[in-house]
Amino acid sequence: MNRKSSYLNIEFLSACPEAKLYPEDFGHEVAICGRSNSGKSSIINALANSKKLAKTSNTPGRTQSINFFSINNDTNYKLVDLPGYGYAKASKKMQKDWGRQITGYMNSRDSLRAIILIMDIRHPFQKTDLDFLAWCRQYELPVQLLLNKADKLSRSKGLNVLYASKKELSDLEMLNEPLLFSARTHDGVDQLSKYILSWVEST
Repeated sequence: MNRKSSYLNIEFLSACPEAKLYPEDFGHEVAICGRSNSGKSSIINALANSKKLAKTSNTPGRTQSINFFSINNDTNYKLVDLPGYGYAKASKKMQKDWGRQITGYMNSRDSLRAIILIMDIRHPFQKTDLDFLAWCRQYELPVQLLLNKADKLSRSKGLNVLYASKKELSDLEMLNEPLLFSARTHDGVDQLSKYILSWVEST
């Protein structure tokens, strides 16, 4: 892919605070998840080469519903933005509600084909990340780890984190190799776009 063709045509479909509002469970979809400050919305915008497709905020925990997006003008192919987890200042009730939302979604969607897990490269493998990874194993789905905000580190430090992450994940067979990513510079967009298309277009 060249830089122009690496972007996906992503369009907002619906925001669903409860399961009965989910789109019909058909086609293939990829879920994107991570800690509240990991940059999920910025990554979705980077994939679409847009600044305002997904709402971003300096306040963690803004995404409190499950948001569905179509990919390349085909509602059979969807990207699903799950609520961020691990926001320490959220009330216990809110954290439980987010957990129930994510669990309910992942338990109910036959069309789910892969999970993109985002970590801030400067603070990877927090306890909540490890808990989420362990929980994902039961679904036997591909999990792609994104080490986001790679532009915040030097190239050499970023590669060191990448290498350490590969060692950390060596026993999790369902994981692809971690990917360095920057929503600001769009580094990694081409590879992530390829992964997403391979998952949603699989038979």
